[in-house]
Amino acid sequence: MNVADLKIGQIAIVDKVLNLDGGQGTVQRLAAMGVVSDKSVQVLRKARFNGPLHIRVGATTEIAIRPHEAEMIVIRTDRDDEINFSEGS
Repeated sequence: MNVADLKIGQIAIVDKVLNLDGGQGTVQRLAAMGVVSDKSVQVLRKARFNGPLHIRVGATTEIAIRPHEAEMIVIRTDRDDEINFSEGS
């Protein structure tokens, strides 16, 4: 699951940021804006017609990212943790 899959208002935790574009530029730029492992992210708005997503990173940082950048951010939700916990039992 990635940030692009989240609904507006939904909160998740960053698991990792994938390098889908072949270079480290986008990964480094996202990290500079606070998008790193174990940080919370929340989708605040989604633009129409596959436009940018407005997200909150952590408690205070708000950024706009392109849809392909949102697809690079692999997340986990509370529901994912519950599923993994129940499968391990």
